[in-house]
Amino acid sequence: SAAGVLVCLLEYPRSKRKKGSTMERCGQKYLTAVVKLFGPLTRNYYIRAILHAALAVPAGFLLSTILGTVCLGIASGIYLLAAVRGEEWRPIEQKPREPRHMGDTIKQPPSNPPPRPPADARKKQPAEVGG
Repeated sequence: SAAGVLVCLLEYPRSKRKKGSTMERCGQKYLTAVVKLFGPLTRNYYIRAILHAALAVPAGFLLSTILGTVCLGIASGIYLLAAVRGEEWRPIEQKPREPRHMGDTIKQPPSNPPPRPPADARKKQPAEVGG
């Protein structure tokens, strides 16, 4: 069960994406500090792949933990693939927000009027008499 706690603590904080934005999980900032504390030991995906594979070996000897072994093996393979592609875990750091000024948010009204159909088309059409 200690291995499960270790895996949960390691996996809960999301990594920052290279492109786009990443939503931070609830309470992630506390665990991010712990993961950052161990430095390259937890950032490097090669080390994570080896750790997951090593945790999968003892679990493979019991029938009741086969499913967990398969999950750890798949996670190990995914981390190995990510490490080969040059990825690593990067913390999501909050950027300090600059206070918005009210003058910046008010935009100028349009200077041109909206397009209108020609005057002929705007005239009211006589109601059609149906038979």
